[in-house]
Amino acid sequence: MFTRSAVFRGQIHAGMEEAFFEAVRARLLPAWRQMLHAQDVRVYRPCAAEEPLADVFLIQEIDYPSQAAIAEALASERRQAAVDALASVRHMYDGSHSHIISERL
Repeated sequence: MFTRSAVFRGQIHAGMEEAFFEAVRARLLPAWRQMLHAQDVRVYRPCAAEEPLADVFLIQEIDYPSQAAIAEALASERRQAAVDALASVRHMYDGSHSHIISERL
């Protein structure tokens, strides 16, 4: 089992927090769940973090059966729905996101 995680860092615009997380539930989660080979999708809203990570405002994890499945998902036409969903909330925050792929031990 491999998990591709996205860590979103920066800041949600003041007063947009609830709208942002509702958009994550309504638009991003469905788009992420339809990714080719996705077995499970989890999204976290951090409640507390140590100082170097205090600017993390969203963590997303998608489980895949293999690294090859991740590569296929990223090359799939289904990925465009996820890209479009993310673009639809981009105006609600300043920041960026990075990915990491982990193997479950």
